[in-house]
This record gives sequence, structure tokens and C-alpha cells, in this order.
Amino acid sequence: MNTATVKESVDIEASAEVVWSVVTDWPRQREWMLGTEVHLVSGDGRGTGSRMVAFTGVGGLGALDPMEITEWSPPHRCVVRHTGRLVRGEGIFEVVARGPAASTFLWSERLVLPFGPLGRWGWPAVRPGFAWGLRRSGQRLAELCRREAG
Repeated sequence: MNTATVKESVDIEASAEVVWSVVTDWPRQREWMLGTEVHLVSGDGRGTGSRMVAFTGVGGLGALDPMEITEWSPPHRCVVRHTGRLVRGEGIFEVVARGPAASTFLWSERLVLPFGPLGRWGWPAVRPGFAWGLRRSGQRLAELCRREAG
């Protein structure tokens, strides 16, 4: 199977509870996650079995990303299973407290690469941009959480 893992982390000057609240407010992800809008499809988005669909792209060109929460451990860990035709695998959000007003956000994507051998061959060219997008989104998240923490 063609798989790839990308991990990014960012230190955030906000409590784990604030970071968790922002990260798992699915509709608000558009405020920090580059080019992404998320909508709840079923459930309340606060536990296993809840389903969402994201659209990631620019100007109507992009990919639908249906997903389901498979692990829910507030305020520390959430795992979603990506179930789309193009985006498959797992997304993992982890929040590690570093004191009462500081935390680290860890974001991992374990992806099943699409397009068979072509996906495996093309991944080295796509990976830097994908990692940059996660890193930049993490920076935007840090800024949003810092403002939320007031």
C-alpha cells in the first residue's frame, strides 16, 4: 500500500483547553487551516462517530474530504479517519500541556496515497508543499489561540 506520514508541531501560548476548543471547533477551522472549510454531517463533532466533510482548495478547485472521528480524548487527542476517494488515511490532533498557559499542538497525517504507483512516485514532489501547508496552518492556529486566550 502507498502510504505517507507528515508531522508538524507548534508551540502555542495558550492553555491546552483553549487550543483543544479552537482545534475541534470544526466550522472554525477555516480561520486557521489553509484553504479548508469543514461542515458537520452527523453528530455534534464532540465524540466518536461524528462525521464531517471538508473541502480543501482554492477558487472551487480542490478535494472533498469526508471524515469520521474515531478517537476522542479531550483535551488531548482526536483522531479522524479520512474516507474520501482522494483523501484517505488518518488525521491526528494532539495537544500537550506545557503549563497553565502554554501547550504544544502536534498534527500528524497518515495518508494512503492515491493513484497507485503514480502517487508513490509523485509524493516526493508534493510532500514539501503539503508539509508547508500544515506548518503554516499551525502558525495561524497559534496566533488564533493566543488571541482567544486574551
